[in-house]
Parts: sequence; C-alpha cells; structure tokens
Amino acid sequence: MSINVEQFAAANKATVDSLLAVANTALASAERVAALNLSTARSALEDVASNTRQVMEAKTPQAALEAQKAMAQPVMEKAAAYSRSIYEISTQTQQELAKMAETQFSEFQKSVANMVELAAKSAPAGSEGAVAAVQSAIAAANSAFGNMNSIAKQFADAAQKNMSAAFKQGK
Repeated sequence: MSINVEQFAAANKATVDSLLAVANTALASAERVAALNLSTARSALEDVASNTRQVMEAKTPQAALEAQKAMAQPVMEKAAAYSRSIYEISTQTQQELAKMAETQFSEFQKSVANMVELAAKSAPAGSEGAVAAVQSAIAAANSAFGNMNSIAKQFADAAQKNMSAAFKQGK
C-alpha cells in the first residue's frame, strides 16, 4: 500500500483549507468583538457626556443626586447587554469551530476506513485477525468520539440554558 502524489497533495490541500477556515472563523469573531467594543466605548463616552451635563445642570444638590441615581440603571442594563453580546459571539464561534472539527473528524474516519479496507484487501492470508483487531479499535475510537461529542453538546446546551436563565433574571 503506497500513497501516491495526488493523495498526498489532496491531503495537504485539505489541511490548509481547514486551517484557513479556522483562522477565518477566529478573525470574524475578533472583528465582531472589536466592533462591539468600539460601539460600547462610543456609547459609554456619549453617556458620560450626557450624564455629566445633567448633573451639572441640576439646580440643587438633591436634583444632582437624583440625576446620578437615574444613571445607574441604564449603566447596569448596558453592561448586561454587553455581556450577552460577548456570550453570543463566543457561543456562535464555538459552534462554528465544533462543526468544523466534526467535519474534519468525519473525513478522517472515512480516510482511515478506506486505508484499512485497502490494507485488508492486500493483507497476506492469515492476517484476518489483525485486520479485525484494527477495525475493532477504529470502531471503539469512533464510538468514544461520538460519546465525547454527545457529552460536550449536552454540557454546551446546559451552559446555554443556564446563561439564558441568568440573563432573563437580570432583566
């Protein structure tokens, strides 16, 4: 069993494509976070200017105090909104990366299965036990990955529900 140049080139191209997809996903996420941070900073600056104006225009100390108190609630709401946005960005990025990993693992599984099948066809007589052991090991690894992936999805779903509940309570 030998790997020809075309198979090697295809494997290298697939690896580069996968790395580029991961890099593009990470960069898109970073862009979204940067845009959110810029928007939040701009909004905070505008709020500070407006709030300072309101306090400075107050005619009495009591009015100034009331103006300051009125500012606290919107600040907390905006902080919660910012946290929700960051959480959404990170969740979406994690989901995209998980899909990529699943696709890559699926392609890897197909490739290994093809190699094992090819090796089984060209194996000498009497090596059926060894081939069966390799196939069994691959099946066990696939099952373990499936179980791990299922547990990871359950954990992510539970975390998502907990975060959603926490954000709803914060409103």
